Amino acid sequence: MSRSDDETGNLRVLGAGRLPFPEDGPGANLLESFPNRHPERLYVISIVFPEFTSLCPVTGQPDTGIISVEYIPDSLCLESKSFKLYMFAFRNHQSFMETITNTVLDDVREAIAPCWCRVKGLFAPRGGVRIHVFAEECKILPPKRAAALREAVRDWKAEPDPRRA
Repeated sequence: MSRSDDETGNLRVLGAGRLPFPEDGPGANLLESFPNRHPERLYVISIVFPEFTSLCPVTGQPDTGIISVEYIPDSLCLESKSFKLYMFAFRNHQSFMETITNTVLDDVREAIAPCWCRVKGLFAPRGGVRIHVFAEECKILPPKRAAALREAVRDWKAEPDPRRA
């Protein structure tokens, strides 16, 4: 069997399969990362969680939807199982959809400090109303790298892909 040189020693949740304290709700501390082996390259990582569930802060009724995180990593990448378990932490969490989308962006930014990140919250209709929330942020970079980043993001957004949520 062959194996890459990916660094996995700091991953706590991946082998355990569950959140350490899921009743505490979501937080950046639940997200794990690993070193980006290609920091010189601007490439997009897209993680889609199609079974998102949270609770309305007023009625306590469930809200469901799709949360999509797209980012260009800097020195760290998001570990996907910790992201899945982080999403599960919202199940008993009461928050508005707009707040959830921005919270996910803030937590991803805190966990891995990506060059660019966009979070899309595509929530299922409730009461006949569909809400889609988009939150996006770019890291301040040196001018040449910032220009390359803007071009990479523009190209990513322009590329039609039916698999993207």
